[in-house]
Amino acid sequence: MSDIPHGPGIRLSLADLRVTYARESLSEADASPDPLVQFKHWFQQAVEAQIIEPNAMTLATVSLAGLPSARIVLLKEVEGRDFVFYTNYESRKGQELAANPHAALIFYWAELERQVRIEGGVEKVSRAQSEDYFDKRPRGSQLGAWVSGQSQVVQSKAELERKLADLEACYRSSERVPAPGFWGGFRVKPVRIEFWQGRPDRLHDRLQYSLREDGSWRIDRLSP
Repeated sequence: MSDIPHGPGIRLSLADLRVTYARESLSEADASPDPLVQFKHWFQQAVEAQIIEPNAMTLATVSLAGLPSARIVLLKEVEGRDFVFYTNYESRKGQELAANPHAALIFYWAELERQVRIEGGVEKVSRAQSEDYFDKRPRGSQLGAWVSGQSQVVQSKAELERKLADLEACYRSSERVPAPGFWGGFRVKPVRIEFWQGRPDRLHDRLQYSLREDGSWRIDRLSP
């Protein structure tokens, strides 16, 4: 598919869709020696730019059979060096992370012509931390976590709505909705973080931080 319709009598060529990047640059001299400091700096700028859900990130996982899958999830904490998100442990991503505890994350902030790529091992957060975060969620999201057998086939939307109505009735007189045992957090423990800044002529700036055995970070410039 090289051309796509775009309004009456108009077709767009995919090959001709391109953007010139020229907002910022990224140099070794300006970058922090600590990638977490650099990430927080860029994240704050994404917030200030009023990007919708700047904490949205692509999470890529791999099954034991070597089959990749990816989806958008929301970053909920940066804890020390770790990136934390929450999900249904019985979902496809939850099962794949249990079988192969490694993942990649990508943040893409188009308005700033930036992306951040993160790779590392994955482990569950403590049960107490998962429950603490669950208690802070809106009540509707709490009930939704119980209703959804995430990634499982359902017969109809009406089936989900019936389950939600039943749960709402069940917890109507209760102040607190407890966290399901099948729901909780994961932390991605990065060993590699890359910062990408779009530049003219596709000569993009790419700085890669690699974790050394002594816990320090090595910085390399990558070819665009």
